[in-house]
Amino acid sequence: MIDLATRMHAIKPSPTFAIDTRAKKLQAAGGDIINLGVGEPDFDTPQFIKDAATKALRDGYTRYTPVAGILSLREAIVAKFARDNQLQYSPEQILVSTGAKQCIYNAIQALINPGDEVIIPAPYWVSYPDMVLLAEGSPVILKADIYQQYKISAEQLAQAITPKTKMVILNSPNNPSGMVYSREELADLAQVLLAHPNIVILTDDIYEPILWTGQPFVNIVNACPDLFDRTLVVNGASKAYAMTGWRMGYVAGDVALINAMATMQSQSTSNTNTITQYAMLAALTGDQQCVKDMTNAYYERQQIVHNGLKRMPGFYCLPSQGTFYSLPDASEYLSQHPDIGDDLNLAELLLTKAGVALVPGSAFGAPGTIRLSYAASVHTLKDALERMYAVLTN
Repeated sequence: MIDLATRMHAIKPSPTFAIDTRAKKLQAAGGDIINLGVGEPDFDTPQFIKDAATKALRDGYTRYTPVAGILSLREAIVAKFARDNQLQYSPEQILVSTGAKQCIYNAIQALINPGDEVIIPAPYWVSYPDMVLLAEGSPVILKADIYQQYKISAEQLAQAITPKTKMVILNSPNNPSGMVYSREELADLAQVLLAHPNIVILTDDIYEPILWTGQPFVNIVNACPDLFDRTLVVNGASKAYAMTGWRMGYVAGDVALINAMATMQSQSTSNTNTITQYAMLAALTGDQQCVKDMTNAYYERQQIVHNGLKRMPGFYCLPSQGTFYSLPDASEYLSQHPDIGDDLNLAELLLTKAGVALVPGSAFGAPGTIRLSYAASVHTLKDALERMYAVLTN
């Protein structure tokens, strides 16, 4: 038997991909399955972006690029940050990676030593804790339930910080909850972090434009510019431009840290796919109406999903403020049905009896909840909600 590295015992496969794989297997076997588990836009990549990729192929842009990305793309990212976020960077402060996921992985590998603590608010994206564990760090999970709108308070953050705290990860709009930190809430968190100058902040802004709070998008650097020098701002193409399979992410931050992350990347994947870089260049510099149109569609679907989930017995659900997720709390339903037990069994019930694939909230550090993705057609969502209602009221 092959003896695997010890680190492999500390992590698990991505639960969202596991659900997606299982749903697709059931579909391939002839099952009538509605898959609302994976976090992937159902829209096609806009045509002008695909055209740019095709042109890059025709023009022969098929060779290696600098590890950090082609200069024209990094300049476009600098312009995007200035235009959309009022943040001023130079191309040397930008690293282009194979998805926002690799940006975050590179950052954690470049920063975290064994025993270092990384504060992660829950609900969290499933990969954050395991990335920390792979670096032999210690994830410190701060739980915020639905009655806190799934957002941590400044008091929680202050109490969690220790001399071992090296990083804090924030994600807003949030996957899986769909909730958004306000400028005031971020400013409160920032006041805590200002007192701890050795802590690096990573803000995962991948859902930045998928927002309908009525207020402009803000991250913690917008709320507190004094944190600029020690904040990594992560973003990418997957959600905003429906480019999940293209694998394109980027990160901005301190030059020394970005250089360290680029060194890490140079020994793993080297440059991001060259064709994808030219596609991303077109995405950032082209007409942004496609992003607005997709966001408007998600908002309309959110209303349908929220109204449908409110009908479910024993469910408590907040209207999402962004992303394309809803995270209803099913604790009351589970307490009324002790035979089901927990959210993992509830997700299994809905998959096998209703034919609806969802992700149990335990995967996101939010037991008693389930995540539903409404990156699907209105017809599909209505069908899924009716199926769920029929099973839950039976």
